[in-house]
Amino acid sequence: MKIIKFFRYLIETSVIICFFILFKILGIKISTFISGKIFTFFGPLFRSRKIISKNLIKAFPDISNEEIKKSSYEMWNYYGKVFAEYLFLNNFRNKNLVNNIEVLGQSVLEELKKKNENVIFVSGHFDNFELMAMTLEKRGMNLAAIYRPLNNYFMNKIMEYLRKKYICKNQVKKGRKGVRNLLTLFKNGYSIALMIDQRVSEGLKINFFREKAYTTSIPAQFVKKFNCRIVPISIERDKDVNFKLKIFEPLKFNKEDSLEEITQNLNSWLESTIVKSPSKWIWSHDRWK
Repeated sequence: MKIIKFFRYLIETSVIICFFILFKILGIKISTFISGKIFTFFGPLFRSRKIISKNLIKAFPDISNEEIKKSSYEMWNYYGKVFAEYLFLNNFRNKNLVNNIEVLGQSVLEELKKKNENVIFVSGHFDNFELMAMTLEKRGMNLAAIYRPLNNYFMNKIMEYLRKKYICKNQVKKGRKGVRNLLTLFKNGYSIALMIDQRVSEGLKINFFREKAYTTSIPAQFVKKFNCRIVPISIERDKDVNFKLKIFEPLKFNKEDSLEEITQNLNSWLESTIVKSPSKWIWSHDRWK
């Protein structure tokens, strides 16, 4: 099995690298268009199409089959665009696409920097989610981001390189050791950025679209330990390769609030953000497993 997995991962990585080379030649606008179309064609052929339909029905019980198809199509299209945009992260951070990310709520960052306050930034897999941590760090926030390693160890090396070089240099691997690293970084003045929408094996079972789902309790734990504030952020594609990144007002909890209460509050924020643009969230995660 290990040999089969090795060659499967190697072939997958080779194909992806070929696409990356092609996209680099074509440029970002043509590449995102083509990649979006490729994903909308091949995405529904994978097993995840059943997960997507099941998740959409859980979240929107009255959704029609046509609406499921439409949301799924649009989700794969956005997913494909994000895939192509990994080749152009440097352009978003340092070159001609810097101004393509409009920040709404810059005053929140200025206040945090003025107070020298480190916080927990929380978000979900909205559109090109990678640009959120990149923008926060580029706007002067001392930041550490949690990431989940890819199963494909060849691709994981490439993604780790891209994330550390262009997104956030302090990448903390998910897991118990990672939590210890986060504590050290937070004590040394770093803010933490993490996604709260992924299923975790160790967490709290909290309502998410009316059904219990394992949810990370890391933000709540930091509130209880450090009495810190939590800042939700989201990102949405405006048009083509233009984005609007929204920084919400910080959420202040009391130490008396339970882990469950804090985590439920964050899940409620996540729900409300997803509902505004359902197709711009990645429904292929088996969130309620």
